[in-house]
Amino acid sequence: MYRNLTIRQKQIVWAWSFLALPVIFYAVIRFYPTGNAILISFQNWNLLGDRTWAGLENYEKLWNDPTFWKVFQNTFVYLLIGTPFSLALSFLIAYHLDKLRFMHGFLRILYFLPFMTSAVAMAWVWRWFYQDVPVGLFNNILAGFGIPQISFLNSTTNALPSVLAPAVWAGLGFQVIIFMAGIRAIPTSYYEAAKIDGVGWWTILTQITLPLLRPTIVFIVVFSSIGFLRIFDHVFNMTTNNPGGPLNSTKPLVLMIYDTAFNGFDMGYAAAQTVVLFTILLIVSLIQLRLLRSN
Repeated sequence: MYRNLTIRQKQIVWAWSFLALPVIFYAVIRFYPTGNAILISFQNWNLLGDRTWAGLENYEKLWNDPTFWKVFQNTFVYLLIGTPFSLALSFLIAYHLDKLRFMHGFLRILYFLPFMTSAVAMAWVWRWFYQDVPVGLFNNILAGFGIPQISFLNSTTNALPSVLAPAVWAGLGFQVIIFMAGIRAIPTSYYEAAKIDGVGWWTILTQITLPLLRPTIVFIVVFSSIGFLRIFDHVFNMTTNNPGGPLNSTKPLVLMIYDTAFNGFDMGYAAAQTVVLFTILLIVSLIQLRLLRSN
């Protein structure tokens, strides 16, 4: 049978032969767990007993759960504040760092170090920064200027921004490096032509640099958005004594899933939350790709 195939068909057979193992591996570690999670979301299971069919009970419980809606709100606050802020800050740093020649490599390493640092260790260091006097660094600085200390992690108002700040800082170096790679990929002939025509820096920025950085911006926005929607390490480690912060003010959806599954042993309800998170990630990513790639 193989002998009767055309050269093109034989090439296809060989291509799929080499791709078969990675495809099977990806299906086993990706598609099977996803399908199993969707199935469990329609069941009741406490990890020890048998699974029993629950239908839409877990989703109805989710719809009527005020804690879920608070957590849902927190998750989108992380997304809507963290993504644009980190995008703008990383671009400003990359834009000016690209023009700097003195200690350029050293500064790039400094910006990239937080991205390589363990999120757990980083979260505990920032947690120490936020402690009250005489332990916390920030409150000691405020006290030195005679300013009343701030309750960073024990306030329903301050807790979420306090957790978001190190999360933005941790991913900043990666975004700076990606932006710099995108800026370096822009042909210098565009800038040379603009200078000959006497074009100002603002026109160069808005008409040359930013439009040609569109693929880079798309990648960073989608990558950053997924990261903020799945934020867990910083929240969990900075609010260990009170997971999720006071009155769940910092609790994201991933932490709620963890708490429901491994503290409440309600795997069906946790799976329903996971399906909701997966749907949110898919919808947000598709919308961003559609909007940023248009025109």
